[in-house]
Amino acid sequence: MSIKSKLALPFAKAIRKQVYKWANNPVETQEKTFQYLIKHAKHTAFGKDHSFKDIKSYKDFKERVAINDYEGIKSYVDRMVAGESDVLWKGRPLYYAKTSGTTSGAKYIPITKESMPTHVKSARNALLFYMAETGDASFVNGKMIFLQGSPVLTDLNGVKLGRLSGIAAHYVPKYLQKSRLPSWETNCIEDWETKVNAVVDETVNENMSVISGIPSWVQMYFEKLREKTGKSIAELFPNFNFFVYGGVNFEPYKNKFESLIGKKVKYVELYPASEGFIAYQDSQTEKGMLLQLNNGIFYEFIPAAQFFDENPPRLSIGEVQLGVNYVIILNTSAGLWGYNIGDTIEFTNLLPYRIKVTGRIKHFISAFGEHVIGKEVEKALKDAMLDTEVTVSEFTVAPQVAPESGLPYHEWFIEFVEEPKDINAFAAKIDQSMQDQNIYYFDLIEGSVLQPLVITKVKKGGFHEYMKSIGKFGGQNKIPQLSDNRKIADVLQNFKA
Repeated sequence: MSIKSKLALPFAKAIRKQVYKWANNPVETQEKTFQYLIKHAKHTAFGKDHSFKDIKSYKDFKERVAINDYEGIKSYVDRMVAGESDVLWKGRPLYYAKTSGTTSGAKYIPITKESMPTHVKSARNALLFYMAETGDASFVNGKMIFLQGSPVLTDLNGVKLGRLSGIAAHYVPKYLQKSRLPSWETNCIEDWETKVNAVVDETVNENMSVISGIPSWVQMYFEKLREKTGKSIAELFPNFNFFVYGGVNFEPYKNKFESLIGKKVKYVELYPASEGFIAYQDSQTEKGMLLQLNNGIFYEFIPAAQFFDENPPRLSIGEVQLGVNYVIILNTSAGLWGYNIGDTIEFTNLLPYRIKVTGRIKHFISAFGEHVIGKEVEKALKDAMLDTEVTVSEFTVAPQVAPESGLPYHEWFIEFVEEPKDINAFAAKIDQSMQDQNIYYFDLIEGSVLQPLVITKVKKGGFHEYMKSIGKFGGQNKIPQLSDNRKIADVLQNFKA
């Protein structure tokens, strides 16, 4: 064991002890966070508009602050971008994280001097928890890579603007700088395919020990490494033992990853968002990710089944239950209030609080009243792949409401790496799992309102071509795994196998 890894292990155990201290006092921790946020925002424009000075409790807060999405706070953000101070949070932001996907185009999510350290600390702690639990600190002796967006930042009226991953690249600790790849120059390449090829060239002969990024893009990196060398990832990087990922469910990628790697490795899941670092995997044996209750975020939870009601219930951490699908709402030290990031989660443990991401509140299929969510389609595909050689590169699901003949159905667009021997039998397995999970879907099939799902094979590389065609290839861009319309499906018809 090197000196570096010997020193890292006791530090990791000390941090884990600190974290579990607040994690095992969740209600008290969240109440302190709530009072901190209200106190420091009462003199902002938003605080004055919503009478923060009169807020003494969470009940008071709910009476004054409605649930918002980006459109709900855009007028305040526009004032900030124009140069005004003390709008959503005291002072001006350090950065704006640029994201996309709203009706008004690009979103500018504020990151403040209070919120930025929580992103850095949480990412660090995820690695430390792995180290403390496994006793394995050897990865600190190797090279580490995070496939991310460009760290080049632009100026927006005196505030730096960029992608969250690009902003985070400026905060890599000095003690990791020598271990970090790719080079700054390669990281700044904008074209994703050119960038990945450059990353391959820079890393192919290095001692890589930690690799992280969104699975679909890391898979592309692994495939290019194999094309270049003819070797598995395990042969190229014998000291690579765990993969860090976030942003999507990893299960559909797992078989393909282990085939490319050539051995089983451990995984560490993160739940970072531009709006705040929400959770990370704290254990290799327990399900879910540790919810960050001490990160300058006060959380609210709305049962997803009631989210579109006129007055849905808003719950604090002490009121949630296991097995319920919730929309997660954030109030943050970056000045987001009652903010719906669009994700749904489910609690896997209540002490400490661990969660898993189940999908997007806007990404669902209910064209026929079936209320299908992301968690269900992911599990159905996993169930069908069980005990088979089938591997999937990417998939998405959409309703086919008006087929040329026969009953409507759910259309599954799947890009296979290894195809099933019998595509119809494979589809039937997926469909059976969907019926087992979702009583509404079962009733629609049983009542001959829907026919069983149909699989449309997408050609190899087809999803990448689709992302290129819409200008969202690479970086942090992801394919929604289901949608309630055929906007994606109709374009994917051009990329069928």
